[in-house]
Formats: sequence, structure tokens, C-alpha cells
Amino acid sequence: MDIDDTEYLLKITADILRLHSLRSTTKAGSGHPTSCLSSAEIMATLFFNVINVDPKHIDYLDNDEFVLSKGHAAPILYAALAEIGVFPREKLTTLRQFDSELEGHPVPRVKGIRVATGSLGQGLSIGLGMAYAKRLLGIDRRVYVLLGDGEVAEGSVWEALNLAGKLKLSNLVAILDMNRLGQSEPTMFQWDWEAYARRVEAFGWNVTVCDGHDVKDLMRAFNEAKKSNRPFFIIAKTVKGKGVSFLENAEDRHGRALSKEELSRAEKEILPKIKDIDFKPRNFIEAKIPIEPRKKYSIKTEYRMGEMVATREAFGKALVKLGEQNERMIVLDGDVKNSTFTIYFFDRFPERSLQCYISEQNMVGVAVGLQTQGFDVFLSSFACFLSRAYDQIRMASFSRANLKIAGSHAGVSIGEDGPSQMGLEDLALFRAVFGSIVLYPCDAVSAEKLTCAMANYEGISYIRTTRPRTPVIYSNDEEFHIGGSKLLRYGRNDEVTVIAAGITVHEALKAYEKLKADGINIRVIDCYSVKPLDTKTLMEAAEETKHIITVEDHYPEGGLGEAVASLGLKPHILAVRKMPHSGKPEELMAEQGIDADGIVRKVKELVS
Repeated sequence: MDIDDTEYLLKITADILRLHSLRSTTKAGSGHPTSCLSSAEIMATLFFNVINVDPKHIDYLDNDEFVLSKGHAAPILYAALAEIGVFPREKLTTLRQFDSELEGHPVPRVKGIRVATGSLGQGLSIGLGMAYAKRLLGIDRRVYVLLGDGEVAEGSVWEALNLAGKLKLSNLVAILDMNRLGQSEPTMFQWDWEAYARRVEAFGWNVTVCDGHDVKDLMRAFNEAKKSNRPFFIIAKTVKGKGVSFLENAEDRHGRALSKEELSRAEKEILPKIKDIDFKPRNFIEAKIPIEPRKKYSIKTEYRMGEMVATREAFGKALVKLGEQNERMIVLDGDVKNSTFTIYFFDRFPERSLQCYISEQNMVGVAVGLQTQGFDVFLSSFACFLSRAYDQIRMASFSRANLKIAGSHAGVSIGEDGPSQMGLEDLALFRAVFGSIVLYPCDAVSAEKLTCAMANYEGISYIRTTRPRTPVIYSNDEEFHIGGSKLLRYGRNDEVTVIAAGITVHEALKAYEKLKADGINIRVIDCYSVKPLDTKTLMEAAEETKHIITVEDHYPEGGLGEAVASLGLKPHILAVRKMPHSGKPEELMAEQGIDADGIVRKVKELVS
């Protein structure tokens, strides 16, 4: 097959992909066909000429990777996967159906799709993580990310461009489908390719421009990418709706499937260009490296009872112990490693540590990309700053991602730094993530053991760590489990159950002693697993005591108290209800009524 034959066959293949996209969206009655049409030649050239892939083992590590960041163009990705033989073509007609894995935007229910996309602006970060993982694994393969021109208004795209340029990831290729039109109006720069090029080059990328509907020009651009010593950015000039005359460059057609009559008109334009061909792509390979099964971790601690240790520091120590057990563990941090104590891992394993700087959205996206390649990924920041990346975390759950996330500096107990640094919403945010677990240790032993529990969990897990040092209250042989709790103080004559987590556990223990001196017995539960809860222990406490109090260094909305209330219980919720501000930790906790004295007052109010 000479180059002219390849060009001819790729043009026909592009129109086949167009036809699949139009037919499947019309049958579904919804979708984004015009966004598919603009990228048809790009997808045909990638999947039938450029990407080294084994359709039979497309989930192996020694394939090139493709990320459809403009996830609304899912139908043309499905069409390409079907045409290379990943699944039968007949399945394309099930697009968006209730019982079909071909969802409206891509999710990894389909082989060849590693991550969920469609919330725009996230694909390049994920591709960066994949490319970095290939480098760490010593696998000489590339990662291709197809971006829409509308989504590059998202700041996360530029966070990814920035870090990829610094890392000189020459195995990362981004393709911009510059079709001019967004959802509601033209994009910011429309067809001004020079505006994009200037900006991208400033981030340390090599850039080329091509006609996105000319397969010869596309092949030239992709060949340049393979020779690049830096990440490579292809600006493909395209037309939205290309290939169907009444759709080309037409505004107000985004997200609208063709009617049956319109589809018939479109088929009359496309079908004459499609010939019966026997296309045998030369880019297919035989992949040989499957993802290794995940390892299980274990951990031992060596603390003295009463020793003052911050749980954030214990978390950092646990990371080192875990890292010694698995070379596929990697840690990311957002320029706060000396506060989150991931610095211990960075110092011990610099080759498996990645500084993502102050760009939390990109950090989470990179983590999602890394874990697709078999890495166990921990990432950390201040709890409050993780809220910036909440969309990436939310989408990671749809990617079935395996992420371990740590948020430090939680609550008013951080003290003088003030509310901008206080994580007061994080429990609510992470509790709302599908399939997540939320852990909140109160001492060094539980912090290390729960970090290990995170490492062994498959899915999104979050651990909330505390800034101040707190006393060790557990022996080193104590065990902690997802969905567990600890009965710290209890008796037959308990009148009130106090449920606490993290720093408020220590306040509850102080309150216990004060109340005991006054002849009032309370039960104290360390509810270290906020999600899932230890339902059995909490329900028994509700049956055996007259009142339940929850106390937390968090806003009442979505925190520990509301988690307990979700069991059908009616706790009295002590939480951060006043506007937080700077001050000493003990002053701030007292003002919010979540210290020992606040608990004592509430208990006495209930039993009087």
C-alpha cells in the first residue's frame, strides 16, 4: 500500500465514521453529531495510521493511549473502536440506551476507554498522567489527547500544558479540533490558530498547524510529533459539521441529533463517497504487557501512649512504609509537602514523587491518568484547596479510579491562619462522591493504620488529617477497619452518647472526665470511619442511651452529624456554625462550642 492508497482509504474511513456517528445519534434521538463530524479525519488518521494499538488486548500497557477530552464526541470514538474490531459494529446502534455501555459520554465500561470524560478541560491532565506513567514504566509509547477548542478556555488545560512542558513529556501529543463553534456561540479565538500557537509554545510545547480534514497533512503533523523532543501540540483547522452541507459551520446545531429526514439527506451526501474497501492498518501491534494485579499492604506502628503527634505527620510516615512495599506506588503533592508531610515520601522515593505545584485540578487529573497504568496513587493538599478540584474528583469516580486523597489543615483547629486555610466542607464533599470512603483518624496509630486501609481500598478514598499534635490514645496492636469505630468510654448507666472524630475525640474524652466528676456517665465513640459508618455500634448506642450528640470540626451541612442522622437517628449536632476567623485553636473551638466545655454544656442541658 503506497501513500496515495493510504490517503484514499483514510478518507473513506473518515466518512464511514461520520456515517456511524450520524446514524447512532439519530437512532438515540440525542447526542452531538456535528462535533463528531469535525473530527472524523483526525480519528480515522489516528486509529488507522498513527496509534500503535492491539485491538485484541487494547487494555495492555504497551499500547499507545487515546483520551477523548471532548467527550461529547463519544459516538465517533465508539465508531473507531468498532471499526478496528474492539467490539461489533452492530453495538453502535445501542448508543445511549439504558442497557448499553455506549453511554452519552465515554466511561470505562468499554475496552479502549480508560477514563470518563465529558466534563470539559480534564483530558489533557489525564493524558499527562498516562504519559508520565509510561515514562516511569520504561514503555516507549505515546498518549494522544483530542481537545475541543471550546474546552481550552478551562484553566485546568493550561495547568496541564504548564506541567507537561516542564517535564518535557515528548510522548504526549495533544490535538486541537479547532472547529470555531462552541455550544452557545463561537469559541474565544474561533479560527485564530496563531493565538493558540503563541500561548501553547510559551508553555514549552512544540506546535504545528494542519488542515484537520486533509489526511495527508494530518499524517505529516503526526510524523512531526513522533520526532519531537518535547510535548507536541497539533492545531487542526476543522469545520463543525464537516461532510454534511447543511451542517457545516452551522450555529445552534451543537448537541442536536438529526431527524430521520435530515439523516436521509446527509446519507445521500456521504454514501456515494464510501467504497467497499479492505483496509489493513499498519499501526496495529501485538501488545504483551498486562496490568499487574494490585498488591496488598500491611503496616506496623511504634508509638508511645500519650506521645504528641499530628495525624498529618503520621500519614507521612505511613506513606514511606507503604512505599517500601510496592514500587508501583507514587505520591503527588501541590506544593504543600512540608505541611501534608508527603515530604517524607518525596525524600525517600524522589523517583516516585511528583510535585504538581499549586494546581490542584491538574494534580487530580494527573493522578487519574497514573492509576490507569497500574500505579497506586496518593495525592495531598490542604483540605480546603481540594474543593478547587472537586469536579475532577467527581469525574474520577465515574472513571472507576483508584485514588487515595489526603486533606490536611482541617477545621478551625488549625488556628491563626484563618478561614481561607480551614477545610470545613471536605467531609461533605467526599461523602457525596459515589463509592467513596471517608476516614478521620484522631491519633498517630489510627492515622497510619487507616492510611494502610486506604491503600488496600479500590476506589476513591479520603483521609482527613489534623494540624495540631494530639496524644496517642491507641496501642500499636490496635486494628482499624473501613466502616469501623471505637468505643472509648462506655458503661451500663450511660445517659448520653457522644460521637466524635479526629480532633474532637480528644475533646470528648476531656468532657467524659469532667462529667464523670459530676456524676454523669456518657459514652464516647471514635467514629473514625465517617463513610461508611459503623451502623451496628451507633444503632446500639442509640438504643442504650437517651440522647446522641455528634461533635465535629466541620460545618454542620454534610458532616459527621448529618451522616449519623442518615441512619434515622436524631443527633444533637455540635459543629462550626459561626463565621470562622483567626485565633488560637482552643479559642476557636471554644467559640464554636466543639471543645470539651461545649460538650459538657450540651450534655447537662439534655440530662437536666
